[in-house]
Amino acid sequence: MSELNRLSVDEFKERKKMPIVVILDSIRSMNNVGSIFRTCDAFAIEKLYLCGITAQPPHKEISKTALGATETVSWQYVNDVVELVGELKNSGYAVYVIEQTDFSIRLDNFEIKENEKIAIILGNEVFGVDERLLPLADASIEIPQYGTKHSLNVSIAAGIVIWDLVCKSNKKNLTK
Repeated sequence: MSELNRLSVDEFKERKKMPIVVILDSIRSMNNVGSIFRTCDAFAIEKLYLCGITAQPPHKEISKTALGATETVSWQYVNDVVELVGELKNSGYAVYVIEQTDFSIRLDNFEIKENEKIAIILGNEVFGVDERLLPLADASIEIPQYGTKHSLNVSIAAGIVIWDLVCKSNKKNLTK
């Protein structure tokens, strides 16, 4: 492992983070929660918010897929996702729901603005993002899909969107 040049937990906590926060809105699967923790660690995401019925560490089912990321990723439980979104918007974050809507922007067409702090919201595996959040969001982002299914597992969707945002941030040199 030392040959992989992995950061220690302390080094990771001190490292500059991507200006992205991730909000999990009532995610029911603890395996999905753990997987998203791992993705947030992999891309040095600023913070992960767990809202509604989303389970919180420590829990065996989360730890199984997080593989220690619950110790590195800054996270917080907030019961009221609507209140959280209001606070983030007041703090200068642009808020985007990851959801298929009549007005959603395709992820490949979505552009980030220079110095934009981003909050993305991922919703419940069955019901999606809470409808109360749609009018509060700056936009809806949709992952283009070409097969017979028109949804992805939430942890897969999180990985795709976070990776895309990180790539776009790096191209604009927003992390330097």
